[in-house]
Amino acid sequence: AGLPRGGLPRWAPAGIAVASAVLGSVIGLVFGLHSKVQWGLIAALLFVVITYTASAVVENRRQAKDRIATSLVWVCFVLAVVPLLSLMWTTISRGLKALNADFLTHSMNGVTSFEQGGGVYHALLGTLEQVALATLIAAPIGLLTAVYLVEYGKGKLARAVTFFVDVMTGIPSIVAGLFILTTWNLMLGFGPSGFAGAMALSILMMPVVVRSTEEMLKLVPNELREAALALGVPKWRVILKVVLPTAIGGISTGVMLAVARIAGETAPIMLLVFGSQLINGNPFEGAQSSLPLYIWEQYKVGSEASYDRAWAAALVLIAFVMILNLVARGIARWKAPKTGR
Repeated sequence: AGLPRGGLPRWAPAGIAVASAVLGSVIGLVFGLHSKVQWGLIAALLFVVITYTASAVVENRRQAKDRIATSLVWVCFVLAVVPLLSLMWTTISRGLKALNADFLTHSMNGVTSFEQGGGVYHALLGTLEQVALATLIAAPIGLLTAVYLVEYGKGKLARAVTFFVDVMTGIPSIVAGLFILTTWNLMLGFGPSGFAGAMALSILMMPVVVRSTEEMLKLVPNELREAALALGVPKWRVILKVVLPTAIGGISTGVMLAVARIAGETAPIMLLVFGSQLINGNPFEGAQSSLPLYIWEQYKVGSEASYDRAWAAALVLIAFVMILNLVARGIARWKAPKTGR
């Protein structure tokens, strides 16, 4: 009665998933597999095989192929989400041990790495200043480059710009740091500072801004441009008043994602910012710290107190990136084109 047309019931995928998990655990115990990852991989394989077999027997081969494709999608989704959830759980559970108001409002001044106490204020301040400066440098350049490529770019120059943007997308962060170290510090004679680190971060941020902005500008309907041009509006004004406001939601999202991409970079900061245990609110002079560098310094010490501070700083960094992503989504939804009936 439950299979009037020879089809699997709706609860079949969930039931097969539970049975596969149980069988995977049993097989792992029988063969002495101590890693839960191995149990999960066995259960995923059993889920795909059982789903295909059951569908082929009860339904038909065509439906079985469709179900196996769906099963593979679910398995890949779970394999992608489980490490993320595990990372979040580990960071939150270990980071909350040292995360409190004192940790966020104090620096490591006068606190040795083996002692309890200390805080992340100086590193958080450095990260905010360096990321803000990098955004002020990279966002306008990336935006104007994308406008040129979409609205004006033709011929060899546009192809050359596109090629170099693609090349810059894959540049390792250490290379950007070495470039600024060679030009700004060694050739021009400037010392370590947050501004030097911000310049290296802007190099990493620029291609992301260009690519995301370029795609958003391409999504603006040409009819809007043509309607404005038909009214005799100059092209620069069409771009400023029509194209950019229409794509501002996607552009803002791309900039925020680029900021989140550079917030966790460590190699340029180690070379150019140099690190400091004191609070330095001037990014243009003297060594600073940052959250990624602080995490590396504390974890390198190897004491229980430094481990707790490292995990707490990692939790602060994840929260910072998450807030940026939420802000980007909010801006995108707020600036999204309103559709009427």
